[in-house]
Amino acid sequence: MKASHVRGFTLIELVVVITILGILAAFAIPRFITLDSTARIATVNGLSGTVSSAAALARSLSMATASTTSVTMEGNAVSLANNYPDASATGIGTAINASSNFALTTTGTANATTGTAVWKLQTNCQVTYTPAQSAGATPSVAVTTSGC
Repeated sequence: MKASHVRGFTLIELVVVITILGILAAFAIPRFITLDSTARIATVNGLSGTVSSAAALARSLSMATASTTSVTMEGNAVSLANNYPDASATGIGTAINASSNFALTTTGTANATTGTAVWKLQTNCQVTYTPAQSAGATPSVAVTTSGC
């Protein structure tokens, strides 16, 4: 009669593998936890670039069409102040197509240089647009990522 060999893992082998997986997980999990914050920061920085580009495009259209009050971007009228989009919802708010994840708050009125437009992802994780304050000046785009 031939002796049969039992195949399988011993208890010691299983304990060693589980221990190694536990150690790897202890180092890997903290790295994945910070990915959501990094993704939010990247999203806010991307929106900042979009706002800057939309302002530059509106200025280009304004100069090309010699219009100082409004330009048409993708079929929508964008109100201007000093040849750049103003801070109203009909200004820079219309010039870009922000994700619905961002809450837009505007304090400017159409064709006014006063006020700001703020796209907020969450508290202290936002993009702030301040329109050009005078002819020849440029608008400013500020990014806050301390709360991302």
